Amino acid sequence: MELNEPSAKYLVSTGFKRSEVGDIPVEWNVSTIGALAVTSSGTTPSRSQPERYYLNGTVPWVKTLDLNNGLIHETDEKVTEAALKETSLQPYPAGSVLVAMYGGYNQIGRTGLLTQSAAVNQAITAVRPKQDQLDSGYLLRMLNFRVDYWKAVASSSRKDPNITSKDVRAFPLAAPALDEQRAIAIALADADALIESLEQLLAKKRQIKQGAMQELLTGQRRLPGFQSEWCSVSLGEIGTFLKGSGITREQAQSGAIPCVRYGEIYTTHTDHVRSFESGISPAVAATATPLRQGDILFAGSGETKEDIGKCVAFLDDFEAYAGGDIVILRPRGFDSRYLGYALNAAEVNRQKASKGQGDAVVHINAAALAQISVRTPEIAEQTAIATILSDMDTEITALEARLTKARQLKQGMAQALLTGRIRLVN
Repeated sequence: MELNEPSAKYLVSTGFKRSEVGDIPVEWNVSTIGALAVTSSGTTPSRSQPERYYLNGTVPWVKTLDLNNGLIHETDEKVTEAALKETSLQPYPAGSVLVAMYGGYNQIGRTGLLTQSAAVNQAITAVRPKQDQLDSGYLLRMLNFRVDYWKAVASSSRKDPNITSKDVRAFPLAAPALDEQRAIAIALADADALIESLEQLLAKKRQIKQGAMQELLTGQRRLPGFQSEWCSVSLGEIGTFLKGSGITREQAQSGAIPCVRYGEIYTTHTDHVRSFESGISPAVAATATPLRQGDILFAGSGETKEDIGKCVAFLDDFEAYAGGDIVILRPRGFDSRYLGYALNAAEVNRQKASKGQGDAVVHINAAALAQISVRTPEIAEQTAIATILSDMDTEITALEARLTKARQLKQGMAQALLTGRIRLVN
């Protein structure tokens, strides 16, 4: 798949004037959605008549959870023609911009742009721009750029803050000429397309890796040149267990010596330790548990039995330490890169879950981990499998970095273009 950066355009700066939405180019005006578009909302057909209003429906019906801050190609539910005729529902044309009004600060202001005709429920305001004054794509991106605006106007008349259709109509926005609106929308759409392509490619690469792990870590697929039988061993036979030492949150930011805390095994690391979020001082390190190259670090505490005991391999050869609630396995005669993958495999995770103790907080200790068994090939095949999976990880990491860069580029473009700091000209 070829992924292209957003197309380059000529850029020019201009003079500015003060406005209620901040400094904008002198050629731009400030208006409101209500002045530049027609707005209305929808409803939810009676759930007590599913056959009449929902079964075999053909009309897309948008709810808040369908809103993705981008193009809406499909919806979770559809309604029937009877729903359009017998309720206050109405179809909105492609190009309508949708805004969520309910659901608290995490939901209000979510947007979507219809790519086909659709109805909406009562939690959404549909905005139909006047075609000679406001571009749909420009409006969508302006709403996304200024989503924090809604926090200032949201009411607390319900359990969660919400906004109204009146608030949406009163939304102030900088309005350049229509041609410039379209140029801005196209430039940001190009950036969105790059991001979407990278997200799809990344998802595909992750799926390929998951499939490879399923096949290679179970022996379902053997690599060329390897025929020896696999054997089942307990973790207690693989090596020696140690315990990490308690490192407080304050201590974890006390210096530059790398350390791993158990929560970071869940939030930061996958299979192998590749970076560090925490650093300790020499004084803290003096009483902490030092790591050795090849150690396997298990999270000894967690929120669910399904996640308990997630582990990562420490593969570097430099000074580093383990915090409390970490159980350390120090292998002998095994490839630690391989164990970092194998000990997070589905079958091993099922065993870890069965040995987790507790409800609100789940724990697993060294004695329980020592009883867990894993099927392993000879060391040469372990290394070959680990190399393949590690190469896949390298490719995924590179894609993640490119996606992060693309998102930063898009954010910078939106900041510059939607404030007029950078102008697009033909």
